[in-house]
Amino acid sequence: MRRREFHAPETLGRKLFDELEVMHLAGVVDGQPVLKTVNGVVDEGWVCFHGSPAGEKTSLVGQPVVASVEETIANLPSYFMDPQKACPATTLYRGAQAHGVLQAIEEPVRKARVLQRLMEKLQPEGGYVPLDADSPLYRAQVKGLLIAGLPLDALTTKAKLAQNRTPQERGILLERLWARGRAGDVRALELIREANPQTPVPAFLASPSGTTLHAWLPPDDAPAAARLLGGEYWNDVFTEDELVRAHLGASAWVGARDESGALISTARAVADGGKYAWIYDVCVRHDWRGRGLGKALMRLLLDHPMVRGCRVARLGTRDAQSLYAGFGFVPLNAMPPRPYPTTDMVRWTEKPVRPPQ
Repeated sequence: MRRREFHAPETLGRKLFDELEVMHLAGVVDGQPVLKTVNGVVDEGWVCFHGSPAGEKTSLVGQPVVASVEETIANLPSYFMDPQKACPATTLYRGAQAHGVLQAIEEPVRKARVLQRLMEKLQPEGGYVPLDADSPLYRAQVKGLLIAGLPLDALTTKAKLAQNRTPQERGILLERLWARGRAGDVRALELIREANPQTPVPAFLASPSGTTLHAWLPPDDAPAAARLLGGEYWNDVFTEDELVRAHLGASAWVGARDESGALISTARAVADGGKYAWIYDVCVRHDWRGRGLGKALMRLLLDHPMVRGCRVARLGTRDAQSLYAGFGFVPLNAMPPRPYPTTDMVRWTEKPVRPPQ
């Protein structure tokens, strides 16, 4: 299985510091503990943040500190593993800590670069003049702000992703997370698989030999999905950028990889979890067609937590009616008419307003 979000400890730690919005900074000043919440970024192997030159954070400069970040992956209730005992209840998470002496960064170019990276992290849509230490727009602010950081040389990382469970127990966890289907559960089950490759493949992820089915795909797979779909007839009017955004905005997005880790199939849905689900962009790479991968993909997508509870699932196709008929799809005109007059309507926008990134 291609390991995309699961990294070696040092790499994962740097990734968490760089991607998570909030970190905690702890130290001791005059014998009293100090704990601050800050926004940080990684720059040249340091984790850095900004603050007022007269604030409490300044008192930590020159002192040993601990910086930490963490993210909750999933809360696991006790009954996942035992019908009576409360003991098995636990939380899956990933986190990292950096230990060192906090140092003030004085060089204006580096200070401006840290501030620019903070803006890119917290305001990725832009809407401002890029920070430059020599710009009259920012010169005074760059000079006046505290920019501090510590090197990530003493970095420890913790990822609790059911490594202490047996392969059979992890298989049960995957089944339970899939059945529960809360927000984040499909990502959690994929992170468990990545962290523990020996975990048995659950029945809902069964796929043809040489392939691995995935109930969740990370955002950096969206360009590969867009390229896979770019030559298909139903995407003739859509750009690659629009296809990328469509996948990032999908309610459910599943796919499959070959043994090299390449994305070879993709399917997504826009669903409300109750009334309607629309199936879009079901595609298998040409050299993998005819091996049952499309059926496996559709089975997984229709069982996705955001789709399985919908009363109505719709799609459009030019030539794959037999595939979808096997899952209960019928032509729209075969459905009983509604007991009231209705008109299907559509709004087509040639140049839609692009949302902030």
